[in-house]
Amino acid sequence: MVIKAIFLYFLIINIIGYSIMGFDKSKSRRDKWRVSEKNLFAIAFLGGALGMLLGMRTFRHKTNKRKFQIGIPVLSVLNLAVYIYLYIKAF
Repeated sequence: MVIKAIFLYFLIINIIGYSIMGFDKSKSRRDKWRVSEKNLFAIAFLGGALGMLLGMRTFRHKTNKRKFQIGIPVLSVLNLAVYIYLYIKAF
């Protein structure tokens, strides 16, 4: 049961991370209200870094910003480490 909850959380937060990158990119093209970088990093920190990394690559969004070039991949590795730890701990 715990494994299913961890997997579901992982799936949902990464879908949110991916989607928010696409949403922010579309807003930036139209010079509209944007998602703050602080909120983008909060989503990545909470487990959505892999989805955001995929979104960065897919939508070519925030790829020239150094803090995203470094921060999102680092958070992806940390997220994976936490998920693996939780998976192992569940057994």
